[in-house]
Amino acid sequence: MPDEAAASVSRLIEAADGPVTLIGSSLGGHYANFLAEKHGLNAVLINPAVPQGDFLRGAVDYLDLAKFVGEHTNFHSGEAFSFTEAHAAQLKAQVSRPTPGRYWLLLETGDEVLDYRQAQDFYAGCRQTVLEGGDHGFASFAEFVPQIIEFAGL
Repeated sequence: MPDEAAASVSRLIEAADGPVTLIGSSLGGHYANFLAEKHGLNAVLINPAVPQGDFLRGAVDYLDLAKFVGEHTNFHSGEAFSFTEAHAAQLKAQVSRPTPGRYWLLLETGDEVLDYRQAQDFYAGCRQTVLEGGDHGFASFAEFVPQIIEFAGL
């Protein structure tokens, strides 16, 4: 699934006839990072899932994807799906070191799912906005829409 998802979005990016800026939240932030590096695009990342540790030196502990292996139900559609070890390996293979000038990181310290400090570290050197409180859904999103549109050059 991860490779299929990235390939599907890559096709959309390649077919675009105007400027493209990616926006991703949580696991979508992981995909936005991977695709921004692959296609040389800018991206806004909102409370993104990131590897932990020193990426450049190879000492990286990834999010524990093993706990997600198994059967699940899509939150929106109710459709059943399987997340396999192969899917976990695909996600790990997609990890790309960010090019600092391409990213704007939006974090809230109250994220109950991910530790915002891991994203802060992984995206060191990138533009970062860190807000006190909030949650994993980035409660302050609406306040940033005009700035995101400006960042995207639209």
